[in-house]
Amino acid sequence: MTQLTFAEAEYAIKKRKTRREIFLEKMEALIPWKQLERKLNKHYHKGRTGRPPYPLSTMLRVHCLQLFYNLSDPAMEDALYEIESMRRFAGLRLSERIPDETTILNFRHFLENRRLGKVIFETVNRYLSDAGLMLKQGTIMDATIIEAPSSTKNRERARDPEMHQTRKGNQWHFGMKMHIGVDDTLGLIHSIETTAANEHDLNVADRLLHGKESHVWADAGYTGIEKREAHRERSVDWNIAMRPGRRAQIAESSPTHWVERLKASVRAKVEHPFLTIKRQFGYGKVRYRGLAKNSDRLHVLAAFSNLLRAQKYLPA
Repeated sequence: MTQLTFAEAEYAIKKRKTRREIFLEKMEALIPWKQLERKLNKHYHKGRTGRPPYPLSTMLRVHCLQLFYNLSDPAMEDALYEIESMRRFAGLRLSERIPDETTILNFRHFLENRRLGKVIFETVNRYLSDAGLMLKQGTIMDATIIEAPSSTKNRERARDPEMHQTRKGNQWHFGMKMHIGVDDTLGLIHSIETTAANEHDLNVADRLLHGKESHVWADAGYTGIEKREAHRERSVDWNIAMRPGRRAQIAESSPTHWVERLKASVRAKVEHPFLTIKRQFGYGKVRYRGLAKNSDRLHVLAAFSNLLRAQKYLPA
C-alpha cells in the first residue's frame, strides 16, 4: 500500500461529512456500476493505441461527476486535483495519474459518437424494471424548453441551426425541447425525445408511449391527440387537461372543476424529473451545439433522475 498524501491524511481526520460527500455516497450506492460497465466495455478498448487508457470504471465515474455538477472539461480536471471527495468517488489518488481535460473530453466523445447515453438510460431502466419499479399502467407526457445561446458572436456569425425559437405565453425562447413520458405512479422516465423548441408536442407524442398503458395524462398542449392517425387505434383513456380559458369559466363547485384538479395532481409527477435535471444538475441551458450531444447528455441525466426518484423503493 502506498503512503498517504497530506490531503488524504487531513481528509481522514476531518470532523463531519459535507453535503457533497453525502450526495456522492448516495449516488455510489444507487448507480448500477457493474451493469453499466458491462455494456460500455464492449466498445471501450476497441481501436485504441498508445499508452494504456484509464480503467473504464474510473472514466465512467469522472464523467458522472462532471454531469452531477455541470462542469466543463478543464473545471473537471481542476476539481479532481482540488477535491478529495471527488477523487475518492472516482477511485483516484493524488500520488497517481489524474485524467487531464483532453482525456475527459475524449471519453465524452467516446460516449457521444456511439450514442451510449441512451444505452446508459436503458440499462438503468432495466435495472429498475428488474426491481419491479418501472410500471406501465399509465403514462404522463410533457415537454420542457432548454435554452440555447441566441448570440451570433461566434466563429460562424450565426445561431445554432438545429435550435429554434418558440413563444410560450408572452415570452420568446430560443433552444430545444426535451419531451418525456413518465409512469403515472412513481414518475420514472421511460421515454425521451429531443427536438428544436418550435416542434409541436403532438408531433412526437407517439414516441413517448410504450403501447401498454391503459390511460394517458397530458396538459392542454396535447388537445386533439386522439384524432391523430398514430393514435386512433389506441385503446386508452385520454386524460387531457382543459385549456386555461375554458377552465376559468367553470365554477369551483362543479364536478368538472374537481376532475381538472385530479388531472393536475397526477400530471404534477412529470415536473419532478424536469426539476432534477434543470435545477439539481444545472442543465437549464444547453452545453453544446446541435441536438445530438445534448440529447446524449439528457439521457444520462434522466437515468440519474430515475435513480434519485426510485431510491426509497430500492433495496439497501
